Amino acid sequence: MGCASRRSGWQAPAHRNGETGTVTDLNSDHLEDDPAAAGSREDERPGSPAGDTAGDAAGDAGGAAQEAAEPTRSGFVAILGKPNVGKSTLLNTLLGVKVAPITPKPQTTRRGVRGIYTREERQLVFVDTPGFHQKGHSALDEFMRRQIRDAVADVDVALWVVDLRHPPTREDREVARLLQGLPPATQVILVGNKADAAKYGDEALSLYKELCPQAARVIAISALNDPKAVYALRDDLMEDLPEAPFFFPANIRSDQSREQWAGELIRESAMLHLRQELPYAVAVLVVDWSDPKPGVDEPVVITAEIWVEKVGHRRIVIGKGGQMIRDIGRTARKQLEIFLDQRVFLELEVVVRREWREDREALRELGYEP
Repeated sequence: MGCASRRSGWQAPAHRNGETGTVTDLNSDHLEDDPAAAGSREDERPGSPAGDTAGDAAGDAGGAAQEAAEPTRSGFVAILGKPNVGKSTLLNTLLGVKVAPITPKPQTTRRGVRGIYTREERQLVFVDTPGFHQKGHSALDEFMRRQIRDAVADVDVALWVVDLRHPPTREDREVARLLQGLPPATQVILVGNKADAAKYGDEALSLYKELCPQAARVIAISALNDPKAVYALRDDLMEDLPEAPFFFPANIRSDQSREQWAGELIRESAMLHLRQELPYAVAVLVVDWSDPKPGVDEPVVITAEIWVEKVGHRRIVIGKGGQMIRDIGRTARKQLEIFLDQRVFLELEVVVRREWREDREALRELGYEP
């Protein structure tokens, strides 16, 4: 059984899906259209009316005692794959809450984000990992590769996510070699993603299967466009959990602090707005978070620094007349307001932190080093 960081996670607030306009309570265990949700809500309906007999009440009490005696089950699931195959999209869909940033650019994920899904007496702890890559030799690159190795060191299941739009690459083969070194007790599931956009998906999946003969199961899904297939995968994982205590409180959805989570959303916005190369030299540090006083109609005030390595980069992030930094802030603020379900005042400052990717003290400050 894997071991988790025992630091406190944060309880996700109510969320309004910006694309569909539907409201999802992220403190609950499921998305609105999650098929497991209906059954769970029915199970939680109020008890019998006042006119019920004493026998019914006794039966209910006996049932409650039996439910209380049911053992808890939990397990760790690592999500692996090369950059930009949809690992973070899969994690967010599995959880029904956005805990990991998503952009079309590779290497968006830098740290192993743990997402926690709890339903009744069962808990899954998913570990989203950075994309497996051999390029780059900075301290940040080393940290990201170490995150991948640590994630698979002691888990119950490894989900190898691949992009069915393309045949295996050298990086895919490196991931397959990593999986071959796992203990025999670790179950490997090959997850072919982006099946809806793959012209030769079946052929590609066969090539990936050849690289991973130990895979106990092979599935093809679209994490972005077919959530029901993702829920089915999640339900299968829930069924196979071993008896074990919960590693996190039932209402926690991520082991990130709220500051880390907000920083990742701001960095996501920066990556979406900036040029091809610059995003990888950008980091975000939330330096202050001020909640309004109870009963006062004021916004949450979040102050964050956007780190760059060169003065020229600072000019790019600020943009002509401050347009770029306003665009980054506007996109990030909208996301924060959607997920926090309240107004946000976001203050951004662009800071030159030379060679921060090589500075281990800077990486610790950003939460990339212990």
